[in-house]
Amino acid sequence: MATIEELADRVERLLLRHEELQRTNALLATQLAAVTNERDNLRSRLNAARSRIDGLLQRLPREPAVPDSDAVDGKDGEPLRSVG
Repeated sequence: MATIEELADRVERLLLRHEELQRTNALLATQLAAVTNERDNLRSRLNAARSRIDGLLQRLPREPAVPDSDAVDGKDGEPLRSVG
């Protein structure tokens, strides 16, 4: 059977471990709050950037800028021909 002194030592170690875990938990809670704030800030910036991109996309012309399948070489409007 454990003596009173051994039990007292174990209790003391448990108390020290408990205090250490409380400090670690407080540090982790602080880090979590910082990361959460950073995430929220980045999410807000992402949404603002998406809105700006959506606005720019709406300002683009609806017609394609490049002619369809007939490529033009720029000389008299003639289509390009393959050589081969």
